[in-house]
Amino acid sequence: MDNTGKLSGLTIFITGASRGIGKAISLKAARDGANIVVAAKTAEPHPKLPGTIYSAAKEIEEIGGKALPCIVDVRNEEQVKAAVQAAVKAFGGIDILVNNASAISLTGTENTEMKRYDLMHNINTRGTFLVTKECLPYLMKSKHPHVLNLSPPLNMHPLWFSNNLAYTMAKYGMSMCVLGMHE
Repeated sequence: MDNTGKLSGLTIFITGASRGIGKAISLKAARDGANIVVAAKTAEPHPKLPGTIYSAAKEIEEIGGKALPCIVDVRNEEQVKAAVQAAVKAFGGIDILVNNASAISLTGTENTEMKRYDLMHNINTRGTFLVTKECLPYLMKSKHPHVLNLSPPLNMHPLWFSNNLAYTMAKYGMSMCVLGMHE
């Protein structure tokens, strides 16, 4: 993918950026000149999943980008507020927010533990709402404000609800944030 430089000087706050899609977005945006806030809860290596906020920040810096690793569990209001303030202090503002952090449990209603239900709703829907709420004052000052939620389009076909109701509800909560916050 070509690097356009279109993100040069912009600051992108990315949740769940220590691995997977969030890290891939971080690396691409850094190549295009963005400052990256690596906002994720993984500060210590996981036994089965590679990547921490520090290793992701190191990769960003190795390709010439600027990174700020922040320990952020999107369920924790104080951690979110602290990371937003650290981003503003380090880079002068926030131009783009990528709500990538997400929890998944592809289980039917009868097999979904309430602990898993709560986790998905607290990370996917509440976390998206909270992080956006805290970034919003700085996004509104930006000349290039954008919020990207990694969530599906709202489709009310029963197929999307029948097998994984709790997960679909949590992801659709992120999608409803898109609609409401856009207006």
